[in-house]
Amino acid sequence: MPPTEQRPSVSRRKLGIFGVVALVGAGLIVGTGIRAREEQGGKLKQWTDDQAIPTVAVALPNARALSPTIDLPGRLEAYYRAPIFARVSGYLKTWDADIGARVKAGQAIAEIEAPDLDQQLLQARADLASAQASAKLSEATLNRRKTLVASNFVSAQEIDERTADLSNKNGAVKAGQANVERLEALAGYKKITAPFDGVVTSRDTDVGALINAGGGSGPAMFTISDITKLRVYVNVPQNYVPAIKIGAKATLAMPEYPNRTFQATVEASSQAVDVSSGTTRMQLGLDNSSGELMPGSYASVKLNLQRDSTPLSIPASALIFNSNGLRVATVGPDDKVLFKTVKIGRDLGKEIELASGISPDDRVISAPPDGLSDGDQVRVTGAGAKGKPTTASEKQDVKG
Repeated sequence: MPPTEQRPSVSRRKLGIFGVVALVGAGLIVGTGIRAREEQGGKLKQWTDDQAIPTVAVALPNARALSPTIDLPGRLEAYYRAPIFARVSGYLKTWDADIGARVKAGQAIAEIEAPDLDQQLLQARADLASAQASAKLSEATLNRRKTLVASNFVSAQEIDERTADLSNKNGAVKAGQANVERLEALAGYKKITAPFDGVVTSRDTDVGALINAGGGSGPAMFTISDITKLRVYVNVPQNYVPAIKIGAKATLAMPEYPNRTFQATVEASSQAVDVSSGTTRMQLGLDNSSGELMPGSYASVKLNLQRDSTPLSIPASALIFNSNGLRVATVGPDDKVLFKTVKIGRDLGKEIELASGISPDDRVISAPPDGLSDGDQVRVTGAGAKGKPTTASEKQDVKG
């Protein structure tokens, strides 16, 4: 075959080899692309699956008392307080003690002019004198009749009658004497005196004012208060009453003394809950020998709480309230969600003290995402990711 006839054959062979190489290269490129896409799809699926499991932060309940005290409003009252009303009717003649005056027990602070009472006393004394004269005459008559008994001039019947008459007259004398003493006692009330050492905290009368006896016809003439010691009244919510013992100490803050505090002691409890407010009234004793504090004042009272067990507290963001009630979401050892119903003991703002529902070892989700259900798998981050602490030192590390 001439050289010119072999060239087409060689060219076709080269083209065939090139085509095979190109086909193999194209297959390799397609296979590599498919494998890369499969790997990318697997990674995407794994990422999607990972994103489907929510990531949560957990915290162990705080097992220490965040605030061993409770702040409540209180009202100061005088330890002894006596509204002074008149026992006799008349007109006020004078008064000698104005508001703020310090008085001693038995000191006269006012005098009432009671002419009606004076006349009644004069009449009672005259009646007594008449009864005494009648009794004296009856006694003399009886004695004379007794001297005539021996001569039979007077019968025994007459002696008995005279004796009964004398007894009757003596009874009238005693009644008259009692009436005089009663009116004299009332006359003694014309002078108004202080029942104990104290301060005049109110005066609601003046010279010439009409005074009516008794305490139901108007305000008291005076009010005397002993302020050397004060009573502090505080209304304590029902759930805190068992934690406040008799003898517990309290600290008072007064608005007029912003840089000072005063110490008081719980003295008594009403031992009853007011149905309208759900509180129990407690009384504290406060020394005021310096006279700095005033009855009727407002005070902020900080009471110490004494509890048999330390309450558990959690972040406020951990609470979930819906149709199922008040709950928290916890994470079990298998990192699955478990909801628990809780009861609030005290709301402290960022922290909530729980009365019941969880244990110190529960891992509580600090900010549970929406849509969580019991048994959902979660991914735990932070100190709680390794599971529940098993020792006290591990618990302390988690709290820190």
